[in-house]
Amino acid sequence: MSDNLLTLEGVHTHIGAYHILHGVDLVVPRGQLTMLLGRNGAGKTTTLRTIMGLWQASQGRISFGGKDITSQRTPQIAHLGIAYVPENMGIFADLTVKENMLLAARNARSAAQMDEQRLQWIFKLFPAVEKFWNHPAGKLSGGQKQMLAVSRAIVEPRELLIVDEPSKGLAPSIINNMIEAFQQLKQSGVTILLVEQNINFAKRLGDTVAVMDNGRVVHAGSMQALSQDEALQQSLLGLSL
Repeated sequence: MSDNLLTLEGVHTHIGAYHILHGVDLVVPRGQLTMLLGRNGAGKTTTLRTIMGLWQASQGRISFGGKDITSQRTPQIAHLGIAYVPENMGIFADLTVKENMLLAARNARSAAQMDEQRLQWIFKLFPAVEKFWNHPAGKLSGGQKQMLAVSRAIVEPRELLIVDEPSKGLAPSIINNMIEAFQQLKQSGVTILLVEQNINFAKRLGDTVAVMDNGRVVHAGSMQALSQDEALQQSLLGLSL
C-alpha cells in the first residue's frame, strides 16, 4: 500500500469563467500532518473544496487510498472516511452542541446511541464541547465553535481530516489548545491536511509542507527544512518563520 493516503496529480479547477487551479500536484503522506501554505488567493481553499468534490476538477486526478475519487460526489467522498472543516466552520447556530454532534454521527439516531468512549476521548481533547453540551452552538465563542467544528468532524473514525485555517481569529491560549489536540489526533493515527496562515502554528505541527502560489504547488518538502531556511521562506511566502 502506498505511503501517500491522498494524491493530486495535475489538478485543474474552473469556477465559472475563472481558472483557479493550474495543475496542482500534492501528496499527503499517511499518518502525517501536511501543511498547505501560501499567500491569500493562492488556491488553497479551492484545492480543499476540489478534493471534497464541492467543486469539480476540470482536469487531472485525485486519488484516496489508491482509489480515484476525482468524479465522485461529496457524500461519497465523505463516506470513504474523509472529514472536512471549512473556514466558516459550518456550525448550525440554532442547534445545541449535542445536536450538532449528533448530526455528524451518522450511525446514531439519538445522543444515547453515540459512541460513548469516542465522546469521552473528544471531551478530553476539547473540554468546552462537554461543558457547553446543551448550549446553543451560536452562543459559543469563536474558539469554542472551532473546537466544536473539529469535534464534529471526528465524532466518527476518519482516515483523513481536512481543516481550513483552524487558528484564524483565535486567542493564543486557544491556539495552543488546538495544537495539542491536533498532535493527539495525529498520534491516534489520523492523517491531517491543514491550510494555515499562522506560521508558528504550522511550524509546531507540520511534518510535511506544500506551498501554493497562483494555483500551483511551487514547493513541497519537510516542514522542518522550510522552517530552517529563511531565504526559502522569503522567496515562497515573503516572510520569515
